[in-house]
Amino acid sequence: MRKWLQKQRAKSRLRKAFWAAGLYVTYRNGERELKVFPKIHSVRVGNDHTEYVFTLINGMDPKEVFKKEYVFQQVFGQHAQLEGDYKRFKLTIYHRGLPNELSYNFKKIRPHLEGLALPIICGMDRYGQYIAYDAIQEPHLLIAGESGSGKSTQLRSILTTLIQYYDESKLHIYCADLKMSEFHIFKRCRQVKAVCTTPGQLKRTLWFIQAEMNRRSRMLHEKEVAHINDLPESARPPIILVCIDELVVVKDEKDIMDTLVQLVAIGRALNIIVILSMQRPSHDILDTKIRANLTVRMGFRAADLSNAKIIGTPGAEKISIEQRGRFLLKREGLVELQAPFLSLERAQKILEAYKVADRGNVLQAGLEMTNPQDHVSEEMILGVLDDADQT
Repeated sequence: MRKWLQKQRAKSRLRKAFWAAGLYVTYRNGERELKVFPKIHSVRVGNDHTEYVFTLINGMDPKEVFKKEYVFQQVFGQHAQLEGDYKRFKLTIYHRGLPNELSYNFKKIRPHLEGLALPIICGMDRYGQYIAYDAIQEPHLLIAGESGSGKSTQLRSILTTLIQYYDESKLHIYCADLKMSEFHIFKRCRQVKAVCTTPGQLKRTLWFIQAEMNRRSRMLHEKEVAHINDLPESARPPIILVCIDELVVVKDEKDIMDTLVQLVAIGRALNIIVILSMQRPSHDILDTKIRANLTVRMGFRAADLSNAKIIGTPGAEKISIEQRGRFLLKREGLVELQAPFLSLERAQKILEAYKVADRGNVLQAGLEMTNPQDHVSEEMILGVLDDADQT
């Protein structure tokens, strides 16, 4: 009886929202005027959220439902989430909301990384749970969002977490900081093999990774296995993570873009994973060959719906400028999360324990190679950490 009354009160609140939003069809019966509301199919009241499922009356415009989404928030609170299509809709009312800010805490994050080959920490959901995924199983990530949305902090959090989680025997990271503003804090970390700041440096680093990709492909062929992880653990080379911030800077560099297409197309089987980050992705930056292989998307605040759709996270355009760190994670579906906030100063302090002395200059010949088929050693590539671009 108590549950029945609870559901009846919940239905009454939803009809109140329908009335306030004008979501009904009016019929006349003589002198009387009848209002017919959408049909409520089910109400599920849980500890964390209440879920409504309803369908529209024939003749009602589904666009009007989304236009009046603000009314549902006025009636149920700001944690109301509306999903649906042309007729059937689901309204979820979360009893608790996402945190407005989530301080980075590796001790709390670490348990959620266990058992994942390349764990990518995402953030916290509405239920207070940290969300992480395995980038080997779901390869290649696009992070996009307007300036000040929290995109750069998310990148910092992901890389800092991986450096604390894996030593250099398990993971090699190659960064491209084409704005020269984000990745300098990772220089000299044992796991970080390059921090490129110019297109020329990135091009030479990608040549090395392409040569390593070819070497790993030959290894799979010789051992007759389909994936690097099918090899004995002692024979597996380290995971390679390529992280490029602001790809737009090199969108006209054909050599770079062609190599990236190869990396995202066949890198998964070779344990070579790519993270791309940019403010406003567009079709001319991310062509279909690259975009189709970016399995996971993180959409921070977007300029408009068109931009949010290119990212793959429609709804990111609704994120408020005050909601720094809020984003939509696209994997199988879309889920709203709050990213951990890790300041530049705090990240620098954490990373000090993982750094080595200055690697110094290396053979300039390695930096001047122009043929990706040439042998390029990792020691040669390390020079891009400090050397000026040679064009």
